[in-house]
Amino acid sequence: MGVEEEFLLVDRRSRAPVGRAARVIEAASGRLGPLVQPEFFTAQVESCTNPTSSTAVLRAELAWLRAELVRAADAQDCLLVGTGTAVIPPEHPLTITPDERYGRMAVRFASAVGGYDQPVCGCHVHVGVSSRAQALDLANRLRPWLPTLQALCANSPFDRGRDTGHASWRAVEHARWPTVGPAPFLDEASYERIAHDLVQCGALLDRRMIYWYARPSEHVPTLEIRVADVNARLDTVVLLAALVRGLAGVLLPEGDEGRPPPFLECGRLREAHRLAAVHGLCGEGLDPVGGARVPVWDMLDRLRERAAPGLAAAGDLLLVDTMLDRLRAEGGGAARQRAALVRRGRLSDVVDSLARTTAAV
Repeated sequence: MGVEEEFLLVDRRSRAPVGRAARVIEAASGRLGPLVQPEFFTAQVESCTNPTSSTAVLRAELAWLRAELVRAADAQDCLLVGTGTAVIPPEHPLTITPDERYGRMAVRFASAVGGYDQPVCGCHVHVGVSSRAQALDLANRLRPWLPTLQALCANSPFDRGRDTGHASWRAVEHARWPTVGPAPFLDEASYERIAHDLVQCGALLDRRMIYWYARPSEHVPTLEIRVADVNARLDTVVLLAALVRGLAGVLLPEGDEGRPPPFLECGRLREAHRLAAVHGLCGEGLDPVGGARVPVWDMLDRLRERAAPGLAAAGDLLLVDTMLDRLRAEGGGAARQRAALVRRGRLSDVVDSLARTTAAV
């Protein structure tokens, strides 16, 4: 498994997003090399771990990447912030990273880019597979669980100076882009046909713009889960990765045995994702299989039980239970952001809290 984290860079004084990614990446690249990358806006940076089968190794590398980026950001008078959206609006329109592909995307999908003031930051988990066919089969089997993982990581209640009423406003903003949403139920032949057609008809520039919540990677043998906001708290990221890998450890053998994936009604699945974005871990979600509204924590408990054999096989069961207990007691990222605002009513306090937590590795 491996993890990609997208972070926001904000000015130390204004706490607004600032376009200093090139300088931050230059300062960090001596130690991080290709593990740090630019993102769409120059106010964002992305870190990428090496693949590993160990949760402990994954956590250590995520902590190291964050520490190096925090240090590099500090040298450029800015803060590294793990949040899905900008809490405080940019003081000026953001600039796009100088890149031919990004430039073409900005022109063709201008409505998705909007006013150049809406950076969104996600966290993507890759899980290793043996083939494209196996990746797609796993994606089909993971579909019922992705709304719960989305709720687990909801961490963008504020956007450009306002409380959005959502736990994950990033999910709303990101949906401006084509294909963002639940993956269709696909086998290898139908994936190739749809991917080809989306590019040929001009809906996408290339296959890298397939932004389904679960997609086979085009360059490494993995399935990529793209449903999560980036989180300031490192434990949440490790928990997400462990749960994805635990589910895969259960679901992949079921595919090998020829068991059919569950059938899901598309509208019901989209509603489950909508509720996850609205409520996060606070309130009700939708069971996309049975169709009942249930407390989100009930769905998370079911997910843990479903993944338990895979978690146990990886040696992660106790770790996951400990992190879930802490999350249940202290609340998810969206709730913690709102709690930071309540103390003094200052959005700058929210940003400072996020920056401290991002750096607390």
